[in-house]
Amino acid sequence: MKRLSNRELEILDLISDGFSDKEIACELKISKRTVQTHVSRLVIKLEARNRANAVANYLRNVYLT
Repeated sequence: MKRLSNRELEILDLISDGFSDKEIACELKISKRTVQTHVSRLVIKLEARNRANAVANYLRNVYLT
């Protein structure tokens, strides 16, 4: 697993709480487009199919390594 930035970890945490891109943008005071970019990078870094799978893969890596 590639190393995640602090911002990516923040976004991953909010995704795991069920926040939408719009809600994440509001919470972090960044644009929705910036959130979408971070989510796309998370999916790639975590070798996931989608945002939910990214959270699952991250947790699997943290707890199984």
